Amino acid sequence: MQNHLKLHFWVGLFVCFGLSALLILTFKLSNNNAFSTEPQITLHANFDNIGSLKVRAPVKIGGVVVGEVTSINIDPKTFIPEVSFTIEKKMHLPNSSSASILTSGLLGAQYLAITPGFSDENTEILKNGAYIEDTKSALILEDLIGKILYNINSK
Repeated sequence: MQNHLKLHFWVGLFVCFGLSALLILTFKLSNNNAFSTEPQITLHANFDNIGSLKVRAPVKIGGVVVGEVTSINIDPKTFIPEVSFTIEKKMHLPNSSSASILTSGLLGAQYLAITPGFSDENTEILKNGAYIEDTKSALILEDLIGKILYNINSK
């Protein structure tokens, strides 16, 4: 009977470790920053159209994920979408940086792409809570198809 208790204990412990490893792997693969110890700053940007950008969408610089979208709100006075996002504090982006909403592939998920601006020793960097002024809204596939069809029909 004692041997069965030891066996059950070790099997239970093995199952708990396996489930914990699976949970951690799931969070890492989903780009969850719950286990990230990297210091981050929050930045904001206003766009005319955010397309289908979602909260928790990746923020990329040159294709490398450096953060994620944390919130999407509408300014109640101007009715312009405001996107808030976090990036790694070590990025030191210049004030002249720009933000674009791009799509992964033809019909893939949208993400926020940051293009670093010109930088020299006198350039100020974006600090926590700063706004990126230079933004490019999402391209809407339906709008592009409509423009093409309109141009074909008008000729």
